[in-house]
Amino acid sequence: MEAFIYDSVRTPRGKGKKDGSLHEITSVWLSSFILNKLLERADIDPKTIDDLIWGNVTQVGEQGGCLARSAVLYSNLDDNIPGLAINRFCASGLEAVNLAANQIRGNAGTGYIAGGVEMLSRVPMGSDGAAMLVDPTIAMNHSIIPQGVSADLIATKYGFSRLDCDQYAVESQRRAEIAWKEKRFDKSVIPVVDDIGATLLEMDEHIRPDTDLAVLEGLNPSFQQMGEVMPGFDKVALLKYPELEKINHVHHAGNSSGIVDGAAALLIGSREFGEINDLTPRARIVTTAKSGSDPTIMLTGPIPASEKALKQASLNISDIDLFEVNEAFSSVPLRFIQHYGIDPEMVNVNGGAIAMGHPLGATGAIILGTLLDELERTNKTLGLATLCVAGGMGVTTIIENL
Repeated sequence: MEAFIYDSVRTPRGKGKKDGSLHEITSVWLSSFILNKLLERADIDPKTIDDLIWGNVTQVGEQGGCLARSAVLYSNLDDNIPGLAINRFCASGLEAVNLAANQIRGNAGTGYIAGGVEMLSRVPMGSDGAAMLVDPTIAMNHSIIPQGVSADLIATKYGFSRLDCDQYAVESQRRAEIAWKEKRFDKSVIPVVDDIGATLLEMDEHIRPDTDLAVLEGLNPSFQQMGEVMPGFDKVALLKYPELEKINHVHHAGNSSGIVDGAAALLIGSREFGEINDLTPRARIVTTAKSGSDPTIMLTGPIPASEKALKQASLNISDIDLFEVNEAFSSVPLRFIQHYGIDPEMVNVNGGAIAMGHPLGATGAIILGTLLDELERTNKTLGLATLCVAGGMGVTTIIENL
């Protein structure tokens, strides 16, 4: 059985700070808001949904306790829908879609809603703890280092300079500004309106369109101190990669993903689901893949995950028309582009997380929806969405515009 995308919606992304426009609302409220908007737009019978699969990374406090089930009960979904909260770190939102698609392919239901949420202004990243960071056995045996140092390690190993990373960041901002000005996100973005009808947020508020190289040159590397001084993670990385003389610390707040709040949801179903609800599919999910990779360099997972996906689908990289590679740090998409030798003009054409932010549990669903919208806008056929994942993992999804 085939799995299709019938619709995709997302909220704008609010700054992940106390002065962010979404800070006063909770994760379950924002989840239910976007779920209700998806239901309204698709005009479907909620009882035809088999499950809600919902990504959220920091599953503690108000984001804990199976947030997916709380979102079902808070929203207009039917109480008979169970709800599954998942965490594959930064790829949680995309993994939710992939799980839904593969459930449908395995005849375990015909209709799913999948996506995710993260309210980084309310539930700080890392506040749930992580064994791979705090348990010395795992950390020492596998040379675990912070993600930012891993990003700098990628830049060092594969030859990306500070200028390369800054230029990439400036381009991400430029593309995001153009996309918003040309209303390229209008098909998917739903302005957030509170219970009394007041508009809280209409567009991604992390964008800094006036960013240029001069601005970025004034920023200090964010991970140099933890790498070189205390507790000396550079030494850990160099033990794993002895061919390198030193780690070049090139990443900072301006060429790394922004901390934001946001949510996104996609309607995934079989052909039968579409017929029952009188819906026309927008895209076919061609294949999904995930992989593990070296946990020290950590953020190169999109490459093996994409190789696996392409092989499963009997495709070559040249068959793909557009790419969305999550901009966790500049070096991540730069390495992907370098490895595959692809045209940078095909990658993140409307900007990415450096400009608009990375709401961890939602980002995978956001970039898949962005990819679909752009395939439709440009009348192209095949798109690939992929994310690097903490701990050394990668997730990829290939879709076909219908």
